[in-house]
Amino acid sequence: MISYHGCTALITGASSGIGAELARQLAPYARTLILVARSRDALAQLATELARPGLELTVHPADLADAGQVAAVIAAAREAKVDFLINNAGLGDHGLFEKSEWSRVQAMIDVNITALTRLTHGILPAMVARKSGRILNVSSIAGDIPVPGMAVYAATKSYVTSLTEATRAELNGTGVTVTAVCPGPVDTGFSSTAERPGERDDMKSPSFMKATIPKVAREALLAVERGRARVVPGWVPAAVALAISIIPMFAIRAFLKTKARA
Repeated sequence: MISYHGCTALITGASSGIGAELARQLAPYARTLILVARSRDALAQLATELARPGLELTVHPADLADAGQVAAVIAAAREAKVDFLINNAGLGDHGLFEKSEWSRVQAMIDVNITALTRLTHGILPAMVARKSGRILNVSSIAGDIPVPGMAVYAATKSYVTSLTEATRAELNGTGVTVTAVCPGPVDTGFSSTAERPGERDDMKSPSFMKATIPKVAREALLAVERGRARVVPGWVPAAVALAISIIPMFAIRAFLKTKARA
């Protein structure tokens, strides 16, 4: 079982939501936390909240859609000898694909796929060399099924989950683990930022489908500690994920057709 005591963790998307809560739950045990997000002020506020004797906190403002800034984060991680990478940063978009703005689609791919992949690729070799490390990728149950109205977002999360499973298999026996947390709907402010100007999100989820932010963070860290491959926080989202895994794709397609332009 992996202990978090004395770890050096890098958390992307750390300024709010799940990323900030992961930082809060790790802070009592970690030796070093490197907090990465676009907002310097939000990161500074979180660092002030988490400060305690014996904890080294580094604030690293960065836009992960920018390749140069991703490279700077990798350099900082290598220098700090990060042994726990949490890829949490992500962007979303609601609406029909043909009406999407390419700049928004590109940013989603850059952050959700390219930055996550580059960070993992840049930090993983040192973990393998040390024969110790852990990676937590924040995916989504949306990655288990095509989602009309969130086509690109769901596709990026499918990539994240697949990459997690493949690298996990490759790393068997190295002392490095990779885990995906695949939440269902969570009230993080994500939906409001994913909405397009002048459009209303008709994909609001009922409260019984939602897991709280602390629960998602707690179950994610517990899954990493136990060396699990994947976790879906909350029994209702977990049941939905299980159902998706056993329902034939032709039946799912029939359902999606009724929802595509609803």
